[in-house]
Order: sequence, then C-alpha cells, then structure tokens
Amino acid sequence: MPNNLTPEQEMSRRTRRGFMALGAGAVVAAGGWQWLNSGYERSGDIPAPLRSALRFNERIVRGALFSDSHLVKTYPASAIGELKENGDFGLPDDFDADDWSMLVMPRGGGLPVTLAIDDLKSLPRHEETIDFKCVEGWSTVTQFAGARFSDFTAKFAPGSEKAGYVAMATPDGGYYVGLDMPSALHPQTLLAYEMNGEDLADEHGAPLRLVIPVKYGIKNIKRIGRIAYSETEPPDYWRERGYDFFAGL
Repeated sequence: MPNNLTPEQEMSRRTRRGFMALGAGAVVAAGGWQWLNSGYERSGDIPAPLRSALRFNERIVRGALFSDSHLVKTYPASAIGELKENGDFGLPDDFDADDWSMLVMPRGGGLPVTLAIDDLKSLPRHEETIDFKCVEGWSTVTQFAGARFSDFTAKFAPGSEKAGYVAMATPDGGYYVGLDMPSALHPQTLLAYEMNGEDLADEHGAPLRLVIPVKYGIKNIKRIGRIAYSETEPPDYWRERGYDFFAGL
C-alpha cells in the first residue's frame, strides 16, 4: 500500500510506534522486576527467586560433593603467609581477654555450660596448616591449632552431634554465623586458640575463633562467645545480606 503521508506525518507515526514499543518494554521489565522481588518480605534478605537458586546450589554441594572423607589440602610451614585482619564485626577495642567466657547451649534444651579457655585447652590439641580462603578472592596459607569441634561437642554438649545446625556469635552478638552440623563436625573444623605458632591476636579473634577450612572466611567467626545447637537453621550475618547459607568451597 503506497505511503501518501507527508514527512511530518510519517515522523509522527514512527514516534508513536517508538513510544508504544518503549512502553511495552517497560511493562515487561516491570513485570520481571516484580517477579524477581516476589516474596522479598518473606525471605527477609534477597528476592525469593535468587534465594531459590542459592538453595539449589547448596543442595548440590551438600548432597553430592560434601563428605567427611574429603579433606582440604594442607601445606608445609614454609608456605605460611600473613593473614589479613579482615573484618572486625563483634570485636570491640575495649575487649579484655581475662573477662572472656563462652556459653554453650546443648541440643534439646539441656543445661547451659559456661567455659573458660583452659576448658578448651584440656581437649586434645590438633594442628593444621590450610589455605584460608576469602569470598573477596584472596587466600593465605595459615597454621592454626586448637580443639576439633567434634571433640568439643562430645565433651561439653554430648548428644548435640544429632542436631541439624549449630549457631555461633561473638560475645556482644555483633557477628553471628550458622553452620550445618556435618560441616561443623568435619575433622578439620577447629575451635582455634593459636595461629602461626602463637596465641591468637585480638584482631584475629582472641582468645578463641572458628576455623572451618571447608567454608569461606565469612563462616570462620572470630572471638566466639556463644555456641548453641538447634534443629532449625539459625540466623547468619552474611546470609541476611545476600550470601548463601552453606558458603562451602
């Protein structure tokens, strides 16, 4: 059909089509954004579709890849480097190590136990030199020594090995992590009080920190003040800010 429109009329027609196409695109984009954010209030951290993807990845890692027989690589002392003082959440400057104690809440509502550092040192000492990995992309070979978490649980919270999860927090509650129990009981998971042959420094979590080489550094909480065993997934600082709960390597 011949086009008998004037140049001005043709430009007006194309402009209207352009606005219509732009409007349709905006509707599609808005619908996609609404879908992406659906359930945001219910998930409490990131949009539900993204949270579903993270949980799918977690199920693959936990179900198919994780095993107590899978140990991370260890290194000779010659490979040890200088670990960054990364993250000071829950580590106030006015901390006094002499006042430190740790509260342990066993599975099933058992009586709480308050422990001192000497209680931890009464357990068999275990040493490992591993590559400490950060989600920021860097890693440092570091030597840690302390008690295996499995030994700790058997001694101070017997029966709690059957819990689904364990929660840990700094004394002031400023930083907290949640762990699945299989990872917590992994043979390389330590409650460490030494690093590179010396007592932990304040900036690295003195007097006691978690070392869990099968997970990224965000799970390796410093200066533990509370440990609680539970059947439900506990709060986790970085999960609430968009990271997946498992955070495994």
